[in-house]
Amino acid sequence: MYKKKPFFIVFEGVEGSGKSYQCKKLFYNLKKRKINSLITREPGGTKSAELIRNLILKDYFQKSKKEKFDKYTDTLLYLAARNEHVVNRLQPALKKKKVVICDRFIDSTIAYQVYGKKVNLNFIKNIQKIILRNIKPSITFVLKVSSNSSKKRLLKRKSKNRYDNFSQSFYRKAQNSFLKIARNKNNYFVLDSSKNDRSLEKIILNITLKYLKK
Repeated sequence: MYKKKPFFIVFEGVEGSGKSYQCKKLFYNLKKRKINSLITREPGGTKSAELIRNLILKDYFQKSKKEKFDKYTDTLLYLAARNEHVVNRLQPALKKKKVVICDRFIDSTIAYQVYGKKVNLNFIKNIQKIILRNIKPSITFVLKVSSNSSKKRLLKRKSKNRYDNFSQSFYRKAQNSFLKIARNKNNYFVLDSSKNDRSLEKIILNITLKYLKK
């Protein structure tokens, strides 16, 4: 028997790791078991946050536009989208004791903005103290992928944003950042998603169900 309680699941990983696919699979598997859940993503998840997502991932980075955001402006936009997401999507769902499945959350900000772009960590932490409103992931799945598998998946994508066009070297650095964040944390699960098959789907479901029974 599963206890009805607020439960927040986050999937992290680099582009081409299969996290969005596994988010959808977990959502489907929980729905089949009549577990009240919803699926969302960052940046995005609400109308206003999706508008910000489009600005930072697509519109402003078209080839015709020479001016780019400063790294702190870029980071503030991600955090603004997160604030909208927390207030209008995450908080209401968790108050209703739903299981929330989120494609990316705070670890992506640390991996890409802090480790990747060298944005000051305290700058992000101080803002997130306010906007997170004590919301923390119950469990986080970090999907680790080989460069070869990631590259193949990205080549198949029809719709791409700026993060889908970085070098494999960048993705390796980002992946190492996720692994560093996950190290020695009991509620983090690092899983190899190079195959991204049914066995991985089952592992993720079993871990989730185990925690929902507690």
